[in-house]
Amino acid sequence: METVIANATTSALTPAHRRELEKLGERVARFGVNFAIVTLKGQLPVLVNGGLFESHPEQLLEVGRCVLDRIEQQQYEGPEIPVWQFAEGNLLVASPLLMPVVIGGYRHPVGAAIIDLGTPGRLSCGTVPDARGANVECLSEMLRLIALNHQTTLRTEEQIETVGVELARVYEELVLLHKISMNMRVTESDTNFLQLACDSLTDIILVEGIAVLLERVVEGDRRFVVAAGSGLIDIDDHMAMALHSRLSDELARGQEALLDSEVDTPFRYEWPASVRNLIVVPLCAKDKGESGSGHRAKGGVSIIGLMVAVNRIDKPDFDSTDIKLFTSVASGCAVFIENGRLFNDLKELFVGSLKALTNSIDAKDPYTRGHSERVALISRWLADRLAEREPLEEEQIHKIYLAGLLHDIGKIGIDEVVLRKNGKLTPEERACIRRHPSIGASILRGIKQMRDIVPGVLCHHERVDGQGYPDGLTGDDIPLTGKIVGLADSFDAMTSRRTYRDAMSVEHAMEEIRKGLGTQFDEKLGRLFLESDVSSLWDMIQEGGSENYDAAHFADYGTAAVGTLLR
Repeated sequence: METVIANATTSALTPAHRRELEKLGERVARFGVNFAIVTLKGQLPVLVNGGLFESHPEQLLEVGRCVLDRIEQQQYEGPEIPVWQFAEGNLLVASPLLMPVVIGGYRHPVGAAIIDLGTPGRLSCGTVPDARGANVECLSEMLRLIALNHQTTLRTEEQIETVGVELARVYEELVLLHKISMNMRVTESDTNFLQLACDSLTDIILVEGIAVLLERVVEGDRRFVVAAGSGLIDIDDHMAMALHSRLSDELARGQEALLDSEVDTPFRYEWPASVRNLIVVPLCAKDKGESGSGHRAKGGVSIIGLMVAVNRIDKPDFDSTDIKLFTSVASGCAVFIENGRLFNDLKELFVGSLKALTNSIDAKDPYTRGHSERVALISRWLADRLAEREPLEEEQIHKIYLAGLLHDIGKIGIDEVVLRKNGKLTPEERACIRRHPSIGASILRGIKQMRDIVPGVLCHHERVDGQGYPDGLTGDDIPLTGKIVGLADSFDAMTSRRTYRDAMSVEHAMEEIRKGLGTQFDEKLGRLFLESDVSSLWDMIQEGGSENYDAAHFADYGTAAVGTLLR
């Protein structure tokens, strides 16, 4: 069996796609037939020979062009991927490789997959005459599955890229909030801190001007005056009063901020001619009641300042994402002004974002809801037990907790149909499921501060006997975090109800762990877990977990753990 690669540098397929198609082609070639890929550019990057005859490249390219022409002309109906037969000297079956997204009413092709069965006389209709023969109908269905697999691969890659970009964007914003919160510890004037906030915000949101106004007493009157800012923005007393009054009206109407522009509709309010669009968010504090301030908002809070930005540069207008970020920064400024009261709340926002992400993964399968947070809790429990016997840094325990929380993030790239299947998985579906540790690792690896979490995510399905995945690691080659999270994952999986079985009792699960010592589980960690007070752990899991685990400090544990990523 021989694989031929041609025009690799100009092929429309990526090297990874070509390698995957080559592997599939080698399986097809075991039937004694040849497999080929023709690209949109009329190239032949993959040709796998079954070893019984030679294909004619010109014929393969001609068939490929014919398939692609039919797709471009939409000469097929229905959602199923078509397979056509061609017989000109050799009998060939061909199928398009289609994009997963419908554009312009149909899925555009990226190439064509072809099986060359040789001369028609080699085949017996509907049967396999000898070891070299092949069933046309069977091979046609195989070709359709190859095309479907390629389409699924493209869709998964798009989803992974989208999640990665979104994670990077959210992380950038979280770093900004953390940077502001960390500077709350430095003794400095309001002006210096607020200027830092303005400058940091404009690093990721491009505007013509930004300013923070604070409530001050000027000549016996309470006014909002500019305390910090940058860019082209001019706010006098009249403008400051107008901003506060109009923002108060928006808040009274249930809005989070004042947004105004003439992009879709005329301005709601009258602004200076230089303003094309603007955003105004409040700096709020608990209403002290006796303060004498008349600038009060609903919900027992008062407006102590405003953050205003004008003229978004890289977009036509401010949007809801900007509202959330501006509101977060403004809240941070208010906290600093009130002695840094909101620092822990910002860290809770970080861990809340991670939990929201993992909850969205767990929600793909109703039988695993809450699984990620339980695995994080069990992982931390086991790490604490280990720390009682040997040196283990608190920061490492934090990262073990986070690895448990994020261990299944790769399931974002797995089809829900496979995750929710009620019954035995096919080998292909099992292989699909087994990709989730690698997918999760690839998502997190792109974020520098999360790289220490990657080993636990990547290796939580490895076994000490080498029978695990994705890399078949053995013994001490498996990272400690991977061993801990893997044991925690198995315990929660066994004691949780699944589509294909009822939940095991704790005693039954512990017996299964005992049986797996030295094969599936690390013997030292497994015995440590079995000898611990698992009944107390189980009670905490049943009663809500973090609220009951070491209540004196565990309520803040998630935020402390996330803080280790930002040092």
